[in-house]
Amino acid sequence: MLVLAASAAIASCSSTAFTSATTMVNIGPTNFQTIPPLVSTIPVVQTTLPIGAVGVEQNYVIRQGDGPIKVANLFGISTAELLAWNGMVSADQWPFAGTTVRIPPTAQVLNPVVEIAPDATAKPASSGCDARPAGTYKVSSGDSLFSIRKKFCVSTAALLAANGWPSEDVVLAPNQVINIPPANQ
Repeated sequence: MLVLAASAAIASCSSTAFTSATTMVNIGPTNFQTIPPLVSTIPVVQTTLPIGAVGVEQNYVIRQGDGPIKVANLFGISTAELLAWNGMVSADQWPFAGTTVRIPPTAQVLNPVVEIAPDATAKPASSGCDARPAGTYKVSSGDSLFSIRKKFCVSTAALLAANGWPSEDVVLAPNQVINIPPANQ
């Protein structure tokens, strides 16, 4: 009986008792089993962005007269995509001027330059602080954040928000086009 139990124990330890995905490697007087190579479970990263897409989300401050169609066309995306990205179901939910909306990474344009037509109802600016719609400004040599803020009568916070700048430590370059929020903001 003892011989039968010993032969059963030996049979269970041999590689012929069951099939295995291991490999026997002879190293000296002893056999060691090696671990089979692992198959990666990390999914292959593939982008679904269209060719020419910016690839990062942008912020855009809505200006007077901007509608969802105009903004979508400005960034080369569909109106439905713009509305969905901002959690809106219809164009009736479009926010007012001065509100920031998110532009999806599929946009074809990074921070487009928007030309603002002069408003016929606005009073001529004598002191620079009268009513003025939002627009763009080309930075001149010697301009600083402070001088631009004073020239257009806007707060530092409004100027930073209009351009998506994180702080006042922005370096301005001559001929750089920046967004200017409406006066007295």
